[in-house]
Order: sequence, then C-alpha cells, then structure tokens
Amino acid sequence: MADELTGPRDPVRGRQDAAAAEARAAELGVAAPTYGPGVTTTIHVREPGGRSHLELGTASETGDELADLLDAVLSVASGLDLPGVLERFVRVSVELTGARYGAINVLDSRGESTTFVQTGVPAAAAAMMGHPPHAQGVLGHIPVHGVLQLDDLAQHPAFRGWPAGHPPMGSFLGASVRVRDQVYGYLYLSEKDGGFTEKDATAVIALAATAGVAVANAQLFAEGARREHWLRAGQDITTMLLSGADEEDALAHIAATARDVADADTAALALPGVGGELLIELADGHNADALVGSPLTPGGPTWSVMEEGQGLVMDSLARSSRITVPAMRAFGSALFAPLQTTGKGVGVLILLRKVGTPAFDAGDLATAESFASQAALAFVLAEARHAQDQAALLDERERIARDLHDLAIQQLFATGMQLETARRRASRGVDPSELTTIVEEALDNVDASVRQIRQIVYALRDPDAATGIVERLRREASLARTGLGFAPSLVVLLDGETVPDGDYIVADLIDERIGPDRTDDVVAVVREGLANAARHAHASSVAVRVTVRGAGPLGTVHVEVEDDGVGLPAVRDRRSGTGNLAARARQHGGTFSLGAAPGGRGTLLSWEVPLG
Repeated sequence: MADELTGPRDPVRGRQDAAAAEARAAELGVAAPTYGPGVTTTIHVREPGGRSHLELGTASETGDELADLLDAVLSVASGLDLPGVLERFVRVSVELTGARYGAINVLDSRGESTTFVQTGVPAAAAAMMGHPPHAQGVLGHIPVHGVLQLDDLAQHPAFRGWPAGHPPMGSFLGASVRVRDQVYGYLYLSEKDGGFTEKDATAVIALAATAGVAVANAQLFAEGARREHWLRAGQDITTMLLSGADEEDALAHIAATARDVADADTAALALPGVGGELLIELADGHNADALVGSPLTPGGPTWSVMEEGQGLVMDSLARSSRITVPAMRAFGSALFAPLQTTGKGVGVLILLRKVGTPAFDAGDLATAESFASQAALAFVLAEARHAQDQAALLDERERIARDLHDLAIQQLFATGMQLETARRRASRGVDPSELTTIVEEALDNVDASVRQIRQIVYALRDPDAATGIVERLRREASLARTGLGFAPSLVVLLDGETVPDGDYIVADLIDERIGPDRTDDVVAVVREGLANAARHAHASSVAVRVTVRGAGPLGTVHVEVEDDGVGLPAVRDRRSGTGNLAARARQHGGTFSLGAAPGGRGTLLSWEVPLG
C-alpha cells in the first residue's frame, strides 16, 4: 500500500507538522506531503485490483487533522497479524472520530458473524448480549460504498430494538470494509457527543480502505505461513512412513497434524473397510470417540470425494440432508480432501469445525488436498517398499533353500549312499579295510556338509560372518597394505601349530572354538592394531599373531600386533581406539596391554580372552 498525501499547513505550527508528516510518509515509502492554504488533501490507496483515491476536501485548518489521520492509517497498516489489524482498526477509528463505542463485525458467506471485535462495551455487558449482531435491521442498510450516518439509530425505520443488556446508543456511523472488492465486514461507531460529521465519515472511509488492504496483506501472510506448515507436515508424514513407522501410528499422526495445521476442531480419516464399505477408522479432537467406527453411506459427500477424487467444502453439516452420521451433524463447516495418488483412492481426510466458527474456504481446500495427496503418496511408497522387502525376503529364503539342497542335502544323500554300500558289503563279509575306506570317505563328506550348513546359518546372522575367522583375518591384513605401504605378516596358530592356507578343516575348528561372540572382537582387535601401526608407528614391518589354545573355559585366544616403528609417544592425548580394545577384553574377562616390543624397538599390542 502507498499513500500520496497533500494538505493545508498552519504557519505557526508548520515546521513541526511538516517534519512529523515527512517522517510518517517515509514509513509508508511515499513522497512527503505538501501544505498550503486551500490545497485539497487526497489519499491514494493502492489495492490489489488497482488504485483508488479519497479527496478530504479543501482544508483551511491546521495540519493536525491530517497528521492524526496519517497516524491512524499507519497504525492500521503496521502489522500482518489479522486479529491485531482488526483491533487496531477499531481502536483508531474510535479515537479518530471521538466515538464512545466501536466494533468491526466480520461475516461469512451466509451473513453470519465469525469475528466480532469491539471496544467501549464492558465485558460483562457484552457477555449478557450473547451472539454478535448479524447484518440485519439497521445494520443491514450499511452501503457497500460510502457510509450510513445517523443522528439517532433508534429512529431508523429498520430499527428492531435493543437486545437484552445492550447499552442505549444514539448517533451512529457505519461503513463497509472491502477486501478485493468483496465486503469483508462492517465497522460500527456510535455515541459521539454532538453527532458524527462529514469529516468523520471521510476519515472512516479512508480507514476502511486502509483496513481492507491491511486485512488482505494479513490474509496473504497467514496463507503463506499455513502453506509452509502444511508442507512441513507432509514432509514429516513421508519421513515417518518411509522410516518404517507403524501404519496406525502414521494415520494418527496425519489426523492430529491436519487438525492442528487447518485450525480444525476435529480431524477424521475415512478408509475402505471389509466388503468395500467406507468407515471412519480414526478421529482426533472434539467428539472423536463418537465418530470412530461410523459407516458412511454411498451418496454422501465422503463417498463422492472418494470416487471422484475431488475435494469438497461444506458450509454447514448441521443443515445438510446428505449427512447421515449423527455425530457429524453436530458440526458446522467441513472439508473433505481425497487421499489419492495415481488414480488410486486410499481414503478421505475429513476436517470439521464447530458451529459458529469461521468456515473453510478454497485456500484451505487447496492446501489440505496437497497434504492429503502427499500423505497418500507416502503410503503407496511405504507399501511398495514393504512389498520389495517381502520379495527380497522370499528371494533370500529361496537362495538358502537352494544352497541347502545343492550344497548340503545332496552331499548328505551321497554320504548316505556310501554308508548303505558299506552296510551291504559288510553283510557279504568283505575285507574290513575296504569298509574302513568307505566309512572315512563318508565321514569326510559329513564334515564338509556340516561346514556348508554352518556357513549358511552364519549368513543369516551376519553376511560377513559366513566367512571364517581365518579368511577374515587374511582379508584385514590385505586391506592394511594400503595404509602401511607393505604387507603385514599374519600367523594363525591352533594349539601351537600354524594353520596353513587352504586348510578349511582346521579353520572350521578354530571357528568352533572361538565362537561367534568372540570372532568379531578378534577381527576388531587386529583391525585396530593394524590401523594404529599405519597411523603412528612409521614401521618397516608389522607382524600379526593369533593363537588359539585349548577349548572351553580353559582355552584362550591371544592376539598380538607387533611393529618395529618409533614406539609409543611420551604423552598420549587420544585413547579412544585402545580404550575400545580394553573394553572388549573386559567384556570377556580378559586382558589388554599396549607397550614396548620385547626387542626394544617398536610397539606390542597384546589382547587375550578365555574361550568359554
């Protein structure tokens, strides 16, 4: 909004008024007003549809009146909070005209009051009068343009008397407040000593135009904030569903979020049930318990939105013959938004407001539809991901079954055939040495089958655990080559004997003795030791020794990582890695140490835990 202001200037107070007016005009971002005797004061108000102007007339008085009006215009237009705009509008209108009572009455499309802001009438008296006035009687004669100015309100032909508790009022000045060429509400001013003047009427018209622009700006600001809130809410729902949240929790979150963002009293979700019927499966807010479980009959608004995929706003459910759910007939305005994506109807989001509260509008419907579509898309994506997970699970089961059949069962079947052959030959009295050979081959096959089954079982627990510990240690040594600049040596011993490459029987025996609980710890210790050597040792050689002795509680697994580097620093400021190794040792009742190597050069990491 911008104003161009001109007005008279009093020679005595001219400098003060000019300076004040210049400051106020600067706040509005317009040219400073000029003064002179006989100059016509004009206010231009730029609205979304164009610019209108109000001529206040030729003024011979001082600039005080113009300054007061400019103050009032600035006050009304100085905020973006709608309740604040309305309160300031009523207050400055009363102050500017000298009225005792003032109010603005905001009406809905049916002419019923949705917002009533007043000043002058005591709160107790206002409470006794009940509901705000409608645009009826004398108030219904306020013109869209101009004002209704009366010396005595009670003398108007349309006067219908005062409600109980209403204070008597005589002089009256009423004007329409328009937003984008539509009447938004009405300003009521009453009880001015000596009656209202033409200057009051002109000032009120200027204020009403300013208020219309301020209300429009506040509505746009609120709409932007509401859209941002809807967007954030939709993103939260998508994140919640795709992160694996329970579907019922997600539905409850959708209802609660939609009710909060839409400033509704109740939010409900209508979803398809068994047999194709549509039920209110979930509700949040006022009278929610009475709504849950209610069936929705075909032909009603919910079914229409579900089938057609188009949202709907209704001004009043209480007066609609299409509503068959008794609990819904207790509400006023309602909004129905389809939960639909790619032509697939998931359900309907229903937002309800109590009777007497502002009705939903087209802007509310647009944002609610966008939110509902995003929520429906999140549901479809979550279902698709769930289906993908199920398919992956089935594929994994098929792979396991195939591995068991091809690698283990077939081998066991062949072993069974060998033993059957041995049994038949034994019954014929063949050479015992021949039977011994057959039995030994069968035992080898049984061992191989056991290893295959163990690997498959380990794969279900941890894909990496399907690989034996010896192979995993060799892999760690190979990976450390890059950081060290050379290949570390790795020796694995079982009861004092070195485990040769490719000896899977001994490797499997080591796996059995160490067990899955300690295997990951052993690999982690070796990995940390090699990493420390690469970072700090500056060594030319690193040796890793893993020794397994005995079995059960009396057995041990001992890990050593020794380098020929610079040794430990005098002061160590980081111990997070070695602290983890000590914790792993304590967890199994073992020991950990880090010190100088026996040869006097380098560092020796030693970690030992019992097997049982």
